[in-house]
Amino acid sequence: MLMDPNVKVLATSKFTKASYLKKGSKKSENVVTGSVVPVVWKKNFGKGRIFYNSLGHNIEDFDVPVLMEIHKRGIRWAAESKYKAKEDLISPVHKY
Repeated sequence: MLMDPNVKVLATSKFTKASYLKKGSKKSENVVTGSVVPVVWKKNFGKGRIFYNSLGHNIEDFDVPVLMEIHKRGIRWAAESKYKAKEDLISPVHKY
């Protein structure tokens, strides 16, 4: 997986099965067993900030206090971009 070096990964998820059954569906989705993907990350972009969170697909997920805290902190971090100093960016160098 190619990743922007300026993305700060805050949480990952590891797929342990070869396929998953979606809730309420009879169709399974195939995934690469053992793959690790970022699910929560942040980065500076231009004069602003980006916070990404793929957790919480169902409304019941938001009853989990830890998930709500992740959302609140991410939104707060992104909203502070006008008042806080930028993080240093890394210039990627790709050698092929």
